[in-house]
Amino acid sequence: MSAFPSSAAPTLPLAVDAGWRLSLYPDAGEGGGCFVPSQRPDRSYVAPGSAVDPERAAQEAARRARAKLRRYCAANRLNRLGTLTYGEPRCTDPRLVRAHAGLFFRQLRDSLGGDPLPYAWVPELHKDGVHFHVHFAVGRYISRSLISEAWGRGFVHIKLLGDLPVGSGSLSEARLAARYLSKYVTKTFTDPNTRALGMHRYDLGQGFQPKVRRLHGDSPGSVIEQASEVLGAKPAVRWNSDQVESWDGPPAIWAQWDI
Repeated sequence: MSAFPSSAAPTLPLAVDAGWRLSLYPDAGEGGGCFVPSQRPDRSYVAPGSAVDPERAAQEAARRARAKLRRYCAANRLNRLGTLTYGEPRCTDPRLVRAHAGLFFRQLRDSLGGDPLPYAWVPELHKDGVHFHVHFAVGRYISRSLISEAWGRGFVHIKLLGDLPVGSGSLSEARLAARYLSKYVTKTFTDPNTRALGMHRYDLGQGFQPKVRRLHGDSPGSVIEQASEVLGAKPAVRWNSDQVESWDGPPAIWAQWDI
């Protein structure tokens, strides 16, 4: 039986501060937000696997994961990439991959003096569909010998960042590294075989999450202007949901600054 009379519909909560909101991550040089109406849609919790449109839900989850990874890499200037592969015996258990990666970063941190170390790593299922390897990013030079010693389970490959303009700094490099890692994160949401494994999609060093500033305004331009004042520069890249013909969510904006 309905909790509401048949002649009445539930009243949705009213937002006192309706308008544009932007979440700015100053250290990452980016921010995104949307228009919040006075009458808000129902955002009830949906249990994993219970979404009305599972594919769309997976795409949205992948978008959120990419954004979190991108902001973390940018804020901590994680601009050095590597790949850890297994020798024999090779690893086929995603739970072991996570345990091995955690141990690797603890040993790597200890070998560097024990100070907290920001890092990001993403597992990838090999093209044989059975074995795993690990892609990672850090924000400082670490010799291959130290990385190999900390890994101790196979081989280490260092990836050089290319396709960047001459004079690009660590922020541009970190954004490129994040795009590289994000490819593999996306696969864990869109590849049915990977999703079925319940694989841990990525992990980040604790204690280094970028700080956020919440900005409010009555127009997209007003919140972007506020963000530009905080960062002391105009955005290098701007995106608006008006550019997307099939957009069916609330009006949204995103911008990136070269700081």
